[in-house]
Amino acid sequence: MRNRKPENQPARGLVVLGGARGPRRAGEVWLVGAGPGDPELLTIKALKALQRADVVVHDGLVSGEILDLAPSAARRISVAKRKSRHSYAQGEINRMLVAFAQEGLNVVRLKGGDPFIFGRGGEELEACREAGVECHVVPGVTAALAAGANAGAPLTHRGAAQAVTFVTGHAASGAEPDLDWESLAKVNQTVVIYMGVSTAAGIAARLIGAGRAGSTPALVVENASRADERRIVTTLAGLPAAAESVHGPALLIVGEAMSLALASTPAIEGLAATSNLELRVK
Repeated sequence: MRNRKPENQPARGLVVLGGARGPRRAGEVWLVGAGPGDPELLTIKALKALQRADVVVHDGLVSGEILDLAPSAARRISVAKRKSRHSYAQGEINRMLVAFAQEGLNVVRLKGGDPFIFGRGGEELEACREAGVECHVVPGVTAALAAGANAGAPLTHRGAAQAVTFVTGHAASGAEPDLDWESLAKVNQTVVIYMGVSTAAGIAARLIGAGRAGSTPALVVENASRADERRIVTTLAGLPAAAESVHGPALLIVGEAMSLALASTPAIEGLAATSNLELRVK
């Protein structure tokens, strides 16, 4: 018995819950969008889901103010992801959600922004369906909407942006994304790049190479909607230099409508194509 595994030490990636055996009520999983960070941008439906939670499995970027809206007795599990550093692999998260629900618990998977906008919510939904676990989706305000709104720069605007496209700045392998650069380079549209800070130079080069003017207005928003939000107004050609100063989660937004963010600050009129101006939100 010397090699016996200590009790209450489950293998990594597995969830072991105690309690009496017997008929259990069916648990459910709620994929909830926590919004971009400002607690006041949380939806009423998201709040109600949180208040009923037995377990909250949350992203690292979800604020403590939002987590505190869950019952004090609810178990909180951080599955924070950072570039090249994941506390849990996606497969482990999927199994965790299913296991808790099969124990009869009400599980809230709390995600920054919206679950279905680069949030892997689709993968978690599929895992629940395959396991026969009921899964609900509560949409959230994605960061691009908050970034544009706070900057006074609409993502669509008559005469300047007849379309808006959300893209990812890196592929699953970490390489440059395989995108239709010619289509993204067309004028009078807004391109929002999520997770593109580290690949900003390549993205800018691709867009310019496909025909988008280097003088196209651009905006970098770090920590959108939060108390420490920071904006850098620039151009497509100046995007790589602007991204170098960013350390937190940020969006890159390119398009003619971003000129409204530039024009809202008289001091930046007439900037050269590679100039940047930083604005801090207080």
